[in-house]
Amino acid sequence: MSTDPIVSRQNTPSVDTTSYKSKDKTQSIANSNSEDDSSVGHYQPNILTEKSRSDLIQKGSGLQVVIGLGQSGLATANYLAKRGYSVAVTDGNAAPKLAEQLDKNIEIRAFGAIDAELLLQAQRIIISPGVALNTPAVAQAKQAGIAIVSDIQLFKDACTAPIVAITGSNAKSTVTTLVGQMAKDAGISVGVGGNIGVPALSLLDDEQLGDNMTLAVLELSSFQLETVTNLGAKVATVLNMSPDHLDRHGDMLGYHQAKHRIFQGAQSVVVNRDDALSRPLIADNTPRISIGSNAPDLGEYGIITEGDGSLYLAKGTQKLLAADQLKVKGKHNLVNALAALALGELAGIPLESMLQTLQDFSGLPHRCQFVDNVAGIDYFNDSKGTNVGSTQAAILGLGSVYSSNSHGKTKLMLILGGQGKGQNFGELVPLVNKYVSQVLLIGEDAKLISEHLQQANLSDEVDMYHYQTLDQAMDKAQSLLGSSLSQVGAVLLSPACASLDQYSSYNERGEHFCQLVDALKS
Repeated sequence: MSTDPIVSRQNTPSVDTTSYKSKDKTQSIANSNSEDDSSVGHYQPNILTEKSRSDLIQKGSGLQVVIGLGQSGLATANYLAKRGYSVAVTDGNAAPKLAEQLDKNIEIRAFGAIDAELLLQAQRIIISPGVALNTPAVAQAKQAGIAIVSDIQLFKDACTAPIVAITGSNAKSTVTTLVGQMAKDAGISVGVGGNIGVPALSLLDDEQLGDNMTLAVLELSSFQLETVTNLGAKVATVLNMSPDHLDRHGDMLGYHQAKHRIFQGAQSVVVNRDDALSRPLIADNTPRISIGSNAPDLGEYGIITEGDGSLYLAKGTQKLLAADQLKVKGKHNLVNALAALALGELAGIPLESMLQTLQDFSGLPHRCQFVDNVAGIDYFNDSKGTNVGSTQAAILGLGSVYSSNSHGKTKLMLILGGQGKGQNFGELVPLVNKYVSQVLLIGEDAKLISEHLQQANLSDEVDMYHYQTLDQAMDKAQSLLGSSLSQVGAVLLSPACASLDQYSSYNERGEHFCQLVDALKS
């Protein structure tokens, strides 16, 4: 998920005014056909003449136009204004919630539509990750030869600390957080940001970090990477690749190309042996370490399985930690731990310190998070599982644990659904058939998901139910779990979908699930 909302793709002004605040008075660019005289936020509308526009904007004067006023857009605009740039902001939202937090020197604020004319006046455009490059106004500016970059490009150009750059379809937030914590525990002055919810540029203005930052750990999305050139990370990785955001990138090739921009100029890389799509096309002499779920070769990271089934994190033949020494469970979390160790090694973090951090790490909220045990059933919140690959990892990780239960409760109940983003949900079927006894479908694309599962030969032993909301699904779950024939040991919310059909974010969806679980105890 990006730190900015998706903004309108239209390039024709709406009836809402397009506003900016001048030093003497508040003015606005209004649609010439509009009769709406309502205000936008706290700005009062007036007609901006071509003369007053030209007084404020002169082509070639170095105007920096920020598209999208979410968290990263706000951080970008204020970062540039603080450094004396002439800055304008445009957003498809008529009244962006964060507008009042803009630097007072940012006079041009074009809201209600992405202002195509304003973009053509820019020397450089800084595009927020939620805005697609094929948005008509943006495409027009690109065709006109105007530079379009992301906030990550600005960060890269200004940051003097080495960068650990992390992307992937799944687990990037977990690994980013873990590497950041490893660095902090080792006494390194580290900044952690990017797609994880802290705009990268805000790290440069952090009073406690600023010039004292000696390592930056960034989670990067494909949306951010598609406008970054020559990142030059100290160490970079694509953790894994599975279909996601195909509605934005068009196909897996476009998605793959965006992700792999992370390797441009990288000084070293971490590669996932389990996923050929994670391997970069870079010079053979670039230092690299591989990770994987199998036993590792000398100098690589992997998992050693003993004859009694016990698992160990290992480097070469050296056992580092037993799996049961970690608070996070599931084989996918072991691979995440290995990725963090490899990245940390290449970033210069001491191994012993990293191993201690691993033992203390309890995972992230909404990422296979254990919520509670109610009436003998465990509940897991994996609301951050917004794509098929992420849900596959969750099913496999938990399914392999519960399938070995001796008390007979060996299956999962899976809650799926939301906005499908053009994915093929049939890819879930092999794992669902193996580990799941009931699937509860919710949200906008429930019918489509059902069709995909059935077309992929969903087992007759897996029952499927359709509901509109999570509340309804949880009500049904209780009646199913109350049956004496139920084999379910755990209920897993891992929707494999975006949440925006019913929620403002996956966080809100996950919190709602936790509230529903908590209500079961009363």
